Amino acid sequence: MKIRFFSSIDYILLLCVLLLITIGIAFIYSSGINSEGVLVSNEYIKQIVWFCIGFSVMIIMALMDYRKLERYSHYFFIFMAAILVYTRFFGRYVNGARSWLGIGDLGIQPSELMKIAFILCLARFLEKSSAEKPMKRFVLAICIMMVPMGLILLQPDLGTASVFLPIFLFMCFMADVPVRYLMIVFLTGMLTIVFAVLPIWETEILRKSVPIIHVLSNIKLRILVFSASLGICIIGILGNMFFKKKYYYWITYFFGIFSCAIAGSWCCGKVLKPYQIARLIVFIDPNSDPRGAGWNIIQSKTAIGAGTLFGRGFMQGSQSHLRFLPQQSTDFIFSIFSEEMGFVGGIVLFCAFFAILIRITHIIRQTNNSYSCYIASGILGMFFFHFIVNVGMVMGIMPITGIPLPFLSYGGSALLTNMLAIGLLMSINSRRLDFKTTL
Repeated sequence: MKIRFFSSIDYILLLCVLLLITIGIAFIYSSGINSEGVLVSNEYIKQIVWFCIGFSVMIIMALMDYRKLERYSHYFFIFMAAILVYTRFFGRYVNGARSWLGIGDLGIQPSELMKIAFILCLARFLEKSSAEKPMKRFVLAICIMMVPMGLILLQPDLGTASVFLPIFLFMCFMADVPVRYLMIVFLTGMLTIVFAVLPIWETEILRKSVPIIHVLSNIKLRILVFSASLGICIIGILGNMFFKKKYYYWITYFFGIFSCAIAGSWCCGKVLKPYQIARLIVFIDPNSDPRGAGWNIIQSKTAIGAGTLFGRGFMQGSQSHLRFLPQQSTDFIFSIFSEEMGFVGGIVLFCAFFAILIRITHIIRQTNNSYSCYIASGILGMFFFHFIVNVGMVMGIMPITGIPLPFLSYGGSALLTNMLAIGLLMSINSRRLDFKTTL
């Protein structure tokens, strides 16, 4: 068993992960140096400790038969949901969200571990429901997704909550859920964000009244538009039931998306705080609030641009050492890396992440059962979204959502979750030729 395990390890995947973690620890150390060259933070030591814990958990997970987790996955999901409820009421505030549990400096973010619980639970459901009607299967899968998303949004933590969407889409796509159903989730999510930020964009950036946007800022008009849209949706449903015409289906489809987006944007306005919504729009024009919501993007772009081709050298970055970059060891770790290692270093980092995504895709193609395929697909969606959004965020081409860069950003909960995911992938890869047995 041990010989087979070591011979089946994806060493490219493992080496890329270890490379990224090593880089992460080095630049967390660099971020703790002030302008006088004095180390003012011990975060790198904590990250090393979390790496040791995470690496041990990864090995344990890799040695386990992942298929044995299937029968317990829904219990794990329910347990983590209960922990999230507890966190919402009794957790401690960190960066404006009640999302942490712990004592003193020791803490953990349950929403991070919920990602693994959600992947395992949804994979089990998608496998067990393969014979169900596509619409029923899709609706139930959405209900599963809305549990963690809703609880995390109540903290409120928009960044972490948004990660569940790509995980859901990747897994459902691999489970042969019709693309037109998945587009409902994607389009509703995009429209919800647009409808939520348009009123603030009108007042904070455009600074003049636009009649069509006024519909979203006036509660009476919003209710009127929502009621009309919902009414048309109901007519489409009835028309499709009685007349079986295709255009009734598409009327229901598009107006249903529109209605959900209108309702969802209202919920976002109630749940999310003004500064969180401001972050979603300020990337359009950071200079509209250069000392407020736009500060992070401006300083991040300055740091990346200062790196030029080969960078200023390790521990020579001015933006981080002068403390211009907020949250520089977490959300903006790539900015520090780019300033000190330059464009060439950034390319190396991109190649390492790209190699990880390619190896996960290879594991998906090689596996011989649907349960492992769904798990690996969810992990692929999680890593892909984290990488794209974080790098896009620090470059100023995506909104700031507080999503860390996998393996590099400081944070024990995130690193532990990522190492758990890698352990699952190794377990799947080492048993890819096994026939699925009844557990």
